[in-house]
Amino acid sequence: MKRLTLIILLAGMLMVPWSGVHAGEDGKAFDAHATSFSYFFKDADMDFHFGNLVLGSAVNGGVEIGEAFYAASQIKDGDAVSWQTAWYELAKRVEVRGLEALKFGHTVSAREQLLRAAYYYRISLLAMLPDNPELEKRGLKCRSLMKQAGALFEPPLEYFEIPFEDTVLPGFFRKADSSAKPTKTLLMIGGGETYIEDLFFYIARQAHERGYNFMTVDLPGQGMLPHAGHVFRTDTNVPMKAVVDYALSRSDVDPKKLAAYGISGGGLFVPQAAMHDPRLKAVAMSSAVVDAYPLFAAMPAALASKDEIASWTSFHGNVVKSICWRYGVNQPSGLIEANLGNTFDASKIAAPALLIVGEGEYRSKEVQRQQKVALDNFPDSRSTMVVTPSDEGATNHCIMENRSVVGQVLFDWLDTIFK
Repeated sequence: MKRLTLIILLAGMLMVPWSGVHAGEDGKAFDAHATSFSYFFKDADMDFHFGNLVLGSAVNGGVEIGEAFYAASQIKDGDAVSWQTAWYELAKRVEVRGLEALKFGHTVSAREQLLRAAYYYRISLLAMLPDNPELEKRGLKCRSLMKQAGALFEPPLEYFEIPFEDTVLPGFFRKADSSAKPTKTLLMIGGGETYIEDLFFYIARQAHERGYNFMTVDLPGQGMLPHAGHVFRTDTNVPMKAVVDYALSRSDVDPKKLAAYGISGGGLFVPQAAMHDPRLKAVAMSSAVVDAYPLFAAMPAALASKDEIASWTSFHGNVVKSICWRYGVNQPSGLIEANLGNTFDASKIAAPALLIVGEGEYRSKEVQRQQKVALDNFPDSRSTMVVTPSDEGATNHCIMENRSVVGQVLFDWLDTIFK
């Protein structure tokens, strides 16, 4: 019998106020960027990114708390340009510090500083429009510094590229140890706005500490691939096959212990791949997106009127425009039709599956419905769902704000599956 695990305190379930648009408690709207409480900014979208993408990465070396709050103090609330400028200026300062440490052979110091500099460049890309040449320029700078810092790990963080159609899918791989033996491996897949750098800082450390190889890759629509016209598609299982081919071509990957974990849109891409590819031996999702169409059809941005769009801050407006670019559409409303047929069938997935959902996100009736459809239909009885608690700050979309709890839930479950 499949299990539902609720790691929540009942007293706190319905008492947490929402900022911005509610997350679909009436079944009509679902704002993935809603938060359970405010972190710093009044602009809800800016606050979501600051509290989750930025502060959440601190535990894994993506940012330093003092640096992050200094940058935040220099930002005009809701203003895209001031956000981009503050993080860019910080990135340059930290990069200088890292290169100076490297010059004098201080390897650990150089690695730590260069990793943060890389991620500050990445953060500066948020709410930057696709026609801004800085978008690709800073993206390449981020990747260059990640490669430089990655070489200073032992074992190193390897950069790789997988040939696919007329492009390559870029990724990072870090071995669990320096041996050549086949080892259990976590493949991490992101969603609609992610770069591989985000996923490294999401959970790579937790994977390494538990003896897992860590691998992540950008699929069409993610990272810098839209610059070359490679946007999201409804058959993500096709590029995912190439990704799994690459993983299993490595002698250090144990083919009996290859797991994939997807967040946000990755909660569709991973199970969709598993439908077609039994080589994935376990799958996890935060959360399951059985059908993207009704989720996008319930998103306030996709339903907004011209007057509502005109009232948006530049940060929120540009974030929405960026997502449209990644889907190859011109208007927010086009995101709905772009996801028609973007589905997976849980009954066709042989591997055991884990659903990890933040308590706040789980308040959405549509999110609840899709988790139930998935959990009711996964064939493997070891499939389960865990709802992580608001009173431990593990509540928002993708649960980026408490990566330690995610790591515990995910890897404890995988260790049980792979024992």
